[in-house]
Amino acid sequence: MSRYLIAFSYDGGSFHGYQIQPNATTVQSVLQDKLSLLLGFPLEIVGSSRTDTGVHAHEQFAHFDLPAGKSVKENWVFRLNRMLPDSLAVQGIYKVADDFHARFAALSRTYEYRISPLKSPFNSQYAYRFSVDLDVDAMNKAAALFFQHTDYQCFSKVKTDVTSFNCTILQASWALRGEELVFTIQGNRFLRGMVRAVVGTLLEVGQGRLNKKQLQEILDSRDRCKAGRAVPAHGLHLLKVEYPSSTFDAKCAG
Repeated sequence: MSRYLIAFSYDGGSFHGYQIQPNATTVQSVLQDKLSLLLGFPLEIVGSSRTDTGVHAHEQFAHFDLPAGKSVKENWVFRLNRMLPDSLAVQGIYKVADDFHARFAALSRTYEYRISPLKSPFNSQYAYRFSVDLDVDAMNKAAALFFQHTDYQCFSKVKTDVTSFNCTILQASWALRGEELVFTIQGNRFLRGMVRAVVGTLLEVGQGRLNKKQLQEILDSRDRCKAGRAVPAHGLHLLKVEYPSSTFDAKCAG
């Protein structure tokens, strides 16, 4: 057996999330099916992150195994991209150690949430239209609390199968980028629905409905009902998944 890591990106508006679901078109099902068709036998891919319906990924990874005697060919990226829909693209395939795991080997994930105060036909599927005046300085001061906190149960979806709600946040900040207001957050891991709930809660801070002290109380409560709403999925982008640099030493295709 040999293990490989595949790098890809997708427009989340075309899929019902990353993970395979019954009677739904998902990123995993489409990519897995095309890889299996290319190989001539079924295989399973294991992703680095499970994005929800409507969430976009600029950089996503998954690992898969090939049996002895089989190997990735140099033209596989070209062939896969010919087979895949326009909303899903493969960037490269790498040979990795047999015990490598796309999810657990990742050092961090970086997400962006994009907010646009203006109506535009060019970003309506990629940024949340929200035209309320916001106190960005207050939102950044509140976001700084995340560097001192580890338990994020208050931002997790209630029905989840995780055994720990602990995350380490490495970056959390708001910045203007042209006409858009962008929230960037980097962490070693994220809970289901966590980033969208974080953004929704910080928007409450920006509107003066919550202050920094109240956000601290929400974090301490571990109660999802006390945090803000989950903002729409289409404004969320998985921007980067970080691995040790040696992960990409053996590029096979792309």
